[in-house]
Amino acid sequence: MSLNETELLAKVPTGLYIGGKWVQGHGEQPISVEDPSTGKTLLTIANANAEDGMAALGAAADVQATWAKTAPRERAEILRRTFEIVRERAEEFATIISLEMGKPIAEARGEVTYGNEFVRWFSEEAARIGGRFGSNPEGTGKMMITKRPVGPAFAITPWNFPLAMATRKIAPAIAAGCTMVVKPAELTPLTTLYFVKALEEAGLPAGVVNVITTSTSSATSAPIIADPRLRKITFTGSTPVGVRLLQQAAQNVLRTSMELGGNAPFLVFEDADLDAAVTGAMQAKMRNIGQACTAANRFIVHESVADEFATKFAAKMSELNLGRGVDTASTCGPVINQAAQENMQRLVDLTVKEGADVVTGGSTVGDEGYFFKPTVLANVPADASILREEIFGPIAPIVRFKSEEEAVRLANDTEFGLVSYAFTKDMARGMRLVDSLESGMSGLNTGLVSNAAAPFGGVKQSGLGREGGAEGIEEYLETRYVLVPNL
Repeated sequence: MSLNETELLAKVPTGLYIGGKWVQGHGEQPISVEDPSTGKTLLTIANANAEDGMAALGAAADVQATWAKTAPRERAEILRRTFEIVRERAEEFATIISLEMGKPIAEARGEVTYGNEFVRWFSEEAARIGGRFGSNPEGTGKMMITKRPVGPAFAITPWNFPLAMATRKIAPAIAAGCTMVVKPAELTPLTTLYFVKALEEAGLPAGVVNVITTSTSSATSAPIIADPRLRKITFTGSTPVGVRLLQQAAQNVLRTSMELGGNAPFLVFEDADLDAAVTGAMQAKMRNIGQACTAANRFIVHESVADEFATKFAAKMSELNLGRGVDTASTCGPVINQAAQENMQRLVDLTVKEGADVVTGGSTVGDEGYFFKPTVLANVPADASILREEIFGPIAPIVRFKSEEEAVRLANDTEFGLVSYAFTKDMARGMRLVDSLESGMSGLNTGLVSNAAAPFGGVKQSGLGREGGAEGIEEYLETRYVLVPNL
């Protein structure tokens, strides 16, 4: 580890953040945070148990009423100051992301910009929370429709985008007037801890945001969810975990936002600009080394261009330079841990056994860290097992189709519906696809769709609710109606 990395990591808090204070947890063993590029420990941090979780909820509940009454402009200014702090420390945030998550530093810089946009966006939305006023249809009185904070929220974030997944939950909660307990992923908690330090410096009052890091997620979370003081859960992660959280949330009828699994189709039609499609495929597949819920999972390509697309795609994938994320020469980092690495090999071996061909990649590489070669699989059968799983890694299976109807059927043949991508020069077809593809988001002739100003979320088993855009703050507000009779 270089001196600069050592100095930077020394700035990252290692405790729990409860009631405006950094404290040690009561978990049995501290949490060791690894660099997936090396397998070595970066930092050892506090480990929370159920007692700590309840203390965090208590701190949030204690200041909820006061925070809800805080002027929207004051909430906005705190967020704006936080945005400026993160922007000033962008390289530090990017380095921390790259160290704990493994993504290339250039891409980590992109995450800082993207994640920080949620802070800026919701700083602007805080002062725009509205309502309406008018006569009722009978003319007997006036109706007042207002919005107010839902109340204390519990945010559970994943490991793959440690800044962006935190900011798009924390920022709208602050803007809406909600207090919050945040539980970042055990694998990548350092970025969130550093972000909360920025919130603290920006003047966020004690107790508004509390952070617990834990190795016993279920045991620590269950009492929080069962407590009647909690009014909302927001979760990003796998569908099975989301289902369990929905079941727990039902006991107290909590508001829920669930951004769950994905199995994104990437359609390439016979008239597509193949070079543009390959560029889009690299964006949609290899963002975050394929470890993204928005990652293209199934490449559904017209039979007349499938071979050419596979060849060009494989050429681009093979050009990627595997290495430690913080090394500027690296363009592809490791997968998150050994289990993920082993799962990549399992998927390739199984798909080849089922009839696919390896065009490039297909194996692990190196003796240190958790690297897997970017892989393109051609001639994948339409019923292959890999098409039913969320790959979450650098593997791109290509399936052929003959007609638009078949392409749509293959694309929609999944319980998930987060995002879809399609490349075609026929805009009439493109508009048909917008209507026929079952997904909450679509990219037409582009491989990137995420934007802080747009609603992010899916349909079917990909989740409930939206993050970002004007819709994002609504997830933390409840509607109140008052009738005032005519005098």
